Amino acid sequence: MAITTRAPAPGSGTSGAPPRPAAGPPAPPGRGTAWAEGVERLRAAATTEPGRLRIIGAVLAALIVLFGAVAVWEVSDRVAAAEAVVGRSQPLSADAANIYRSLADADTASSSGFLAGAQEPREVRQRYEKDIASASRLLISAAANTGAGGESRKEIALLGEQLPRYTGLIEQARANNRQGLPLGGAYLRHANEQMSTVLLPAAQRLYEAETGRLYTDHDEARSWPLAATGAGVLAVGALVWAQRRNYLRTHRVFNQGLLAATAASVVVLLWLTVGQTVARSGLTEARADGQESLKVLNDARIASLQARAGENLTLIARGAVLAEDKKSDKYDVDYATNMRQLDEGLAKALRLADDASGRDPLKKAAAGVTEWKQRHAAARESDMKGDYELALPQVIGDKKSSGASFDVVDASLEEAVVHEQQEFTRAARSGLGALDGLVTGSAALAVLGAVAALLGIGRRLSEYR
Repeated sequence: MAITTRAPAPGSGTSGAPPRPAAGPPAPPGRGTAWAEGVERLRAAATTEPGRLRIIGAVLAALIVLFGAVAVWEVSDRVAAAEAVVGRSQPLSADAANIYRSLADADTASSSGFLAGAQEPREVRQRYEKDIASASRLLISAAANTGAGGESRKEIALLGEQLPRYTGLIEQARANNRQGLPLGGAYLRHANEQMSTVLLPAAQRLYEAETGRLYTDHDEARSWPLAATGAGVLAVGALVWAQRRNYLRTHRVFNQGLLAATAASVVVLLWLTVGQTVARSGLTEARADGQESLKVLNDARIASLQARAGENLTLIARGAVLAEDKKSDKYDVDYATNMRQLDEGLAKALRLADDASGRDPLKKAAAGVTEWKQRHAAARESDMKGDYELALPQVIGDKKSSGASFDVVDASLEEAVVHEQQEFTRAARSGLGALDGLVTGSAALAVLGAVAALLGIGRRLSEYR
């Protein structure tokens, strides 16, 4: 019987084409991103009540901590701005005003001393030296406390450069005056021109720059902490929702942890609201009743000083310097202009004054201005008639001179400035005091609230173990 053999199937034996490898199990799918895994786990956790509770607890704690952090951040900014108003911006603004006043008063004193002749009164000379020393000291202080660069730094540098030139001209005027040389009047007029066109404008710009910074700090201190308020409302709302959810599921009215977290958050929110409201009120009062009055009074006082300098220079120049109309005496025109500004300033200051201590010195100053005008008119009439010897004592003489009236006005305005400065400081410090402890309190209560929320949720989770 014939035996037949079958050819092996391809790839089935040891001969022929090599066998193909058998297909292995399917490769595992690629792993997702960490974010995707986290989302998947969160979704899985949210399908069970314990998982949902853990999510709710984490969200509540995060919202409370966020509220505390934003409150600390915004309140810290308000406190820093309020401290700047009280301790830096307003003092620098006041110093800038005093620099202007000292320079203007020095110019007035120098012209008064010149009018007295070779024997300059000692008290007038001392007043001039005191004004120059005060202006120099305040410039050094302003240079040390104002920020690097900027408008203020530039004006301080200009004043520091030009003030010695001014004092040099005054000394030349005095030296010539003691020798009876008419050239002294020219030096004095040149010094006054430098004061009027260089020094005082620079001091005015410095005052405006520092006052602008004061208003900026004031506005920052008064601005409402909107982000903190919004975060607080959100945190309290979430806590109320969580407690309502707990009540609907368990019929338990209170969860001690959530209740404590709610109480802590509400305390911070109320403290923030009340504190900022009181601070805004105090700072607003400081600005309206203090700073605005100070600005008006400083302007009025400067106008009186410049009017006095113009009155003195009218006698010194004797018509040598004409106004723009080429007919009137320039210094007499300046006197009239400054007296109008003084009248307007006193009227505005009286409207702003809100108590007897503020109004009384202003009324005294107004009476002094009226008397000053009358005495100036009499002195001017004598001078126009050519009677210089009669006009001179009417300007720089005894208690019945226009100089005596100016002294009353100047002293009364200084009294009003001191009062308003005290009012500003009192109101500003009251506003700043309303924020005391709020930064530390907000941080501590936020941490307490977050911990209490986690403990409250943990109490519910323990029921599932």
